Amino acid sequence: MEETNWTRGGLHFRDVTFAAAFDHFGRAQVSVPDTLSVFARIISTEANSDKPYLVFLQGGPGVEAPRPVTPVGADTWLARALADFQVVMLDQRGTGRSNPIGSTAGAITGLESVGEDASAIAEALACFRADSIVEDAEILRGHLGADTWSLLGQSFGGFTALRYVSEHASSLREVYFTGGLPAIGVDPATVYARTWQGMIGKSEAHYRAFPGDREKMRRLAELAGTGEGLALPGGARATAERVRLLGHFLGTSDGPEKLHYLLDLDPASAAFRHDLAAALPFSGRNPLYAIIHESCWADGAVTNWAARRAMPVEVREDFTLLAGEHAGPESVHEDPELTPFAEVAELVAAQQWPRLYDVAALEAADVRGAAAVYFDDAYVPVEHSLATVEHLSGVKPWVTNEYEHNGLRADGYRVLDRLIGLARG
Repeated sequence: MEETNWTRGGLHFRDVTFAAAFDHFGRAQVSVPDTLSVFARIISTEANSDKPYLVFLQGGPGVEAPRPVTPVGADTWLARALADFQVVMLDQRGTGRSNPIGSTAGAITGLESVGEDASAIAEALACFRADSIVEDAEILRGHLGADTWSLLGQSFGGFTALRYVSEHASSLREVYFTGGLPAIGVDPATVYARTWQGMIGKSEAHYRAFPGDREKMRRLAELAGTGEGLALPGGARATAERVRLLGHFLGTSDGPEKLHYLLDLDPASAAFRHDLAAALPFSGRNPLYAIIHESCWADGAVTNWAARRAMPVEVREDFTLLAGEHAGPESVHEDPELTPFAEVAELVAAQQWPRLYDVAALEAADVRGAAAVYFDDAYVPVEHSLATVEHLSGVKPWVTNEYEHNGLRADGYRVLDRLIGLARG
């Protein structure tokens, strides 16, 4: 393990890089590298701290850990965490400084040793799910000499935390979930059918709050539905189906205003085209977010573009009914940084994924914790979260409609403080 130490703004940072098996489970049917490099940053309030570790598992999939700036805001979850813990910011494999995967000049990067064959790349990407991330974290725990540590999982990070409990409960002291828990053993299309209904409700609520936005959205969809779609900077384009993804704004507390301000711009202006490109959720900045997104719901299933399969008829017929995290093939084909993954994405969608969670192991786990379940969560349906938390006897749910999916970002100190208090009685 390589380590660098530095200090900034009263905080102490340890940057560590270590090697992990590329294929922890020996499942790949193609030749893959023996190892890859994984990066983590450990943050503490004092040098040589003896506080226990808390691993932050970022949402996504396919997004690196946050890069905090100093001084840390007093109302943030990080400020609350640092009062009790050393915080481990893990760049999940394929992101940040952990063997990042992307594309440059029309070629996929980060998987050069696998070759250019789409089926081989799809096989390799099966090694970038929550199960592999957990095994990477276990290697780091061993390097740090921690008998146990705690987890804070936001959104997809919570899915990863559940896998951790399922597979390595004895390594865990506490586990905290924000932004929901995954469904267990459920067809992903069933989950997406529920999130579509949630997005219909959020779309209608938005238009009640901003009545003029429905007509603006309708005109925008008509414009994007002409020819090859709206031309965006960098050679990208957006058809009406991709523009619909602006609904992801509605899953956050500050999102409706952001969507309103975007729609307030002239669609013909450069400002609008640049802001639209930046606002679309699936892009070349984090390609794994688009390519393996649906697999995070696949607990022993084939995804087969589950969000598209589950799309209700009324949504298909009305482009003012917006989408959230509903990945579809349009993003892969309309962004030049994602088009190198187009064939790979189709193969990933057809892949049979192994099970992620063992219900018996979850029920036997003696790990205390708490889960913030947001009643109006656009991305992780409340009923699936509550069904899953029933299998975790030591985890206490906090069901609230005070927050949207971004509660940890919007009011992090209070959210994490509430969870710690619940877990510790």
